[in-house]
Amino acid sequence: MSSFPVLLVEDKDSLRAMLRHALEAQGHAVVEACDEAEALHQLRQARPAVVLTDLKLPNGDGFGVLRAAKEFDPELQVVVMTAYGSIQDAVTAMREGAMDFLAKPVDPDHLLLMVERAIAQRRMLTENFLLKQELAERRGAPRIIGEDAHLRQVSQQLHRAAATDATVLLEGESGTGKELFARALHALSPRADGPFVAINCAAIPENLLETELFGYEKGAFTGATTRKPGRFELAHRGTLFLDEIGELPLALQAKILRALEEKRFERVGGNQSLHIDVRVVAATNRNLKRRVAERQFREDLYFRLSVFPILIPPLRERTGDVLILARHFVDKFCRDMNKTTLVIAPAAVDELRAYAWPGNVRELQNCIERAVILCDDDAIHPRHLNLSFRQPVVPVQTDPWDQIDLSGTMADAVRRTTAEVERRKLEQAVKDAGGNRMRAADLLQISYKSLQQKLKDHGFTDA
Repeated sequence: MSSFPVLLVEDKDSLRAMLRHALEAQGHAVVEACDEAEALHQLRQARPAVVLTDLKLPNGDGFGVLRAAKEFDPELQVVVMTAYGSIQDAVTAMREGAMDFLAKPVDPDHLLLMVERAIAQRRMLTENFLLKQELAERRGAPRIIGEDAHLRQVSQQLHRAAATDATVLLEGESGTGKELFARALHALSPRADGPFVAINCAAIPENLLETELFGYEKGAFTGATTRKPGRFELAHRGTLFLDEIGELPLALQAKILRALEEKRFERVGGNQSLHIDVRVVAATNRNLKRRVAERQFREDLYFRLSVFPILIPPLRERTGDVLILARHFVDKFCRDMNKTTLVIAPAAVDELRAYAWPGNVRELQNCIERAVILCDDDAIHPRHLNLSFRQPVVPVQTDPWDQIDLSGTMADAVRRTTAEVERRKLEQAVKDAGGNRMRAADLLQISYKSLQQKLKDHGFTDA
């Protein structure tokens, strides 16, 4: 029997049974669903390689199954079934990512041929993915640990982006490992033999950041006794990683935009234009769309950086990976400290799974390193993790006006305050409306179109 299961979504019992028997007779494992909700459950449980779905379902529809399948795994092959009179729906489904469609009544031979082709395509994509991963690891790419579907989707996006020279924007909370993903992308790319140069835009004082990025000529300022190349120059024919790009001063943003657009720049104090061949990967834990709306980040630079945006999921959204990562870190630190490999006691496993990990993978790594240091037994127990003793921080009541940024001109302060009030009001209205945006627009007494535009302006990602 094939190790690649087929998810069969059809509400008519007789047709579903006939299709299942035809598939099983050819050695295919089959999991079944009769509506969209059951199909979503089977997607998570069975992790099929092929989805065969009717477009007309009693609860939900095949379009919902298709979109969920593509969100779960962009490489998942989906074949839709439709009545002869609804061929236009099938064409629409293919535009949304379906591999092909079958017109009813279904010809079993045609069905089997299509499923075989889908499985072969899936197998080829998987083999290519593994070969690229193996080659990247040989080149020194860091391993990305985890089995969560969100993480697998990020890995697939990395592989797609790596084959191009497109600028990549890595978004995600602090501690999610954005630099690790940037290094993996570099190692997967044709630039892998070139340099990987990283700079943290938030860690360098504003008056020094320009010289760090672009270098300077001898005599450019007091103390500049020699010429110094900048990070753009050092990354020639390689990858430049701009971490915490959201903290970049406005004054420097125009110069970086020009370097990205024209692939040229001048050192500080110089007038000679230098050509660079650099692939830029940027990262941020800030909402850049909101920064653009607040006039704190250039819109043209945002669009130039986010040619290929990738969102790194926080650890709390991939809870199944917590224990996998914890065991990986235990093995790593035991090797580093020349200790016998430790096991994680069941009670400690429970605490690791129950904790929210606000500091993400970085916090988990630090927690395990401390536990390995403290452990003088053959197993890590809750007392070594120190998670059960962490009390929630009680917020100190302060005057809300103390939180308002009054810097700059009167117009600047009013604009920032108005933007923040509007953002909070939008968020509250959508919440009060239970996520129904038409209802939220009524509560705010604005048009639905205006609501959509305002949500987009304030960086609500699903607007």
